[in-house]
Amino acid sequence: QVQLVESGGGLVQAGGSLRLSCKASGRTPSSRAMGWFRQAPGKEREFVATISWPTGRNTSAGSVKGRFTISRDNAKNTMYLQMSSLKPEDTAVYYCAAREVGYISVLSREYSFWGQGTQVTVSS
Repeated sequence: QVQLVESGGGLVQAGGSLRLSCKASGRTPSSRAMGWFRQAPGKEREFVATISWPTGRNTSAGSVKGRFTISRDNAKNTMYLQMSSLKPEDTAVYYCAAREVGYISVLSREYSFWGQGTQVTVSS
């Protein structure tokens, strides 16, 4: 089992920045691909970004490309999402997820472990 705990969410004005963190613990937490997903009220959960292990290869959704940066610190078993130039449409609960394998995926069904989520609210 892998336990994931997100932090760093909050309320920010449009154009502002936030950094989300996801601390992993349990069985080989750093040897897995990890990702960020988000879910806005009334909408389905959507892919935001993902990063592989061990190379750190990553990709992100077109809607956040150039504004959000995913990274990981394997020594700390922690993944980050640096969010800049935030827009009201970025408002959602952001979830951290981990796969059973090291290579990335944009599909939520291919992630086995999930955090509880952290709320990000961007005001206009």
